[in-house]
Amino acid sequence: MKNSLVLSSFCLVLLAGFTGSCSRKVMKQNNAAPDCINSKIAELSKGGWGCETGESIKQYTFQNKTVYVLEPGTCGNDMAVYVLDANCKDMGFLGGIMGNTKINGEEFANAVYVKTVWSN
Repeated sequence: MKNSLVLSSFCLVLLAGFTGSCSRKVMKQNNAAPDCINSKIAELSKGGWGCETGESIKQYTFQNKTVYVLEPGTCGNDMAVYVLDANCKDMGFLGGIMGNTKINGEEFANAVYVKTVWSN
């Protein structure tokens, strides 16, 4: 009886491990980003905003600086997209309920896309 209880417990733990691994987010990373951006990537890879798809971090050149745009994915309407500099200093947000299109008084449409650093 004791052996069957141990065996059953082991099987449940093993099964739970397989089930949990199927629900993990896929992490695609495309370069060496600054440490603070890598920290954001690690945070988002563990569940981040909770979106199933569409979360990403993209690199742009804007106002002669490298900036990173954190996109929260497709899990909500009117979600803001955050713009950070290479030191993870918050430069502002785009979109959201206000529909903001400017960072530091300049249209973000002037930014030059460089690459996607991470996406799920």
